[in-house]
Amino acid sequence: MMKFEPELLRFENGTPITEPGQWPARREELLEILRREVYGYSPAAPDKVTCEVLNRQENFCSGQMSMERISVGFETDHGFFSFPVHLFIPHQEQPVPVFVLLNFRPDIFDQYYPLEEIVDNGFALAVIHYNDVTADTDDWNSGLAGMYSREKYNWGKIGMWAFAASRVLDYLLTRPEIDPSNAAVIGHSRLGKTALWCAAQDERFRFGISNNSGSGGAAYNRAKVPGNERICDCIPYKVPFWYCSGYPEWGDKIEEMPFDQHFLLAAIAPRYVCVGSAAEDLWAGPVQEQASCLGASPAWEFLGLPGYVGKTEPAAVGDDFSEGHIGYHLRDGVHFLSRRDWVSYMNFVKTHMAK
Repeated sequence: MMKFEPELLRFENGTPITEPGQWPARREELLEILRREVYGYSPAAPDKVTCEVLNRQENFCSGQMSMERISVGFETDHGFFSFPVHLFIPHQEQPVPVFVLLNFRPDIFDQYYPLEEIVDNGFALAVIHYNDVTADTDDWNSGLAGMYSREKYNWGKIGMWAFAASRVLDYLLTRPEIDPSNAAVIGHSRLGKTALWCAAQDERFRFGISNNSGSGGAAYNRAKVPGNERICDCIPYKVPFWYCSGYPEWGDKIEEMPFDQHFLLAAIAPRYVCVGSAAEDLWAGPVQEQASCLGASPAWEFLGLPGYVGKTEPAAVGDDFSEGHIGYHLRDGVHFLSRRDWVSYMNFVKTHMAK
């Protein structure tokens, strides 16, 4: 089996972790490393989140759900900021689990989520259009980016989108229709990176779900092969603004990094994480995403929990490992958040929901 570096169960000063009671301190150290080297520092959560229902349809689609367009707002260092969210809640008597989806477009019935199927499976869905939070550019005055000093926090856009997802959860936890113990944050591609970083920081999310998140997400850097996205691709593809300012500097020094992406998955322990890959998505690196699942697994095993329970050799198309606290599946096809991915994620959440 591959040896994963840096070692997960050893403090940064080299001291080994020998007792489960040391895990919270090591987890905080993992987060500190990732803040310092990859994503930047996020501001403290606001004291209060205010929400306004802008529009509501009680019997949406065929009448099996309500639909609300909500404005989520809070005070920042530079004044009040708000952004819109679409919220879909099934008509059920008991509180329901919820997916918080970071999405690329504001459209209802978007190609990245099968709305009626999600609701028919008993889930609420909150959808954030990421550009409503801050533009996917190097404009540091756009939306949330202009509300905090980047010199103070050195955070990138991934950190900002993740911060917004946590503010949506602030609101959802006030809704009696939502089961507070079964919240999941989910995203695809760069928003899969975001979902993992959000779940790593915010322990209120029971589930962090990453779809085809690749470099800076679930993919283990030290196992990259030609054709995979690499850290050095941040520069020619003009996306260093997703990360803290120092992250691209590791592009040609992979073996020297004091982190790798198994740290990101492990920071979610002892909660649940699920990673999905596509066989033809070489850029995201299916083998490398599965490798991070393997590399993060000792965090759960150390705590007496099943981590990744599946093949150690590269997965075959159709493999779906959902028994442990780390789920992984590989489907055929290309870079996309598909209905098949959603079915796998819904089954994973149903398997591991708090009762």
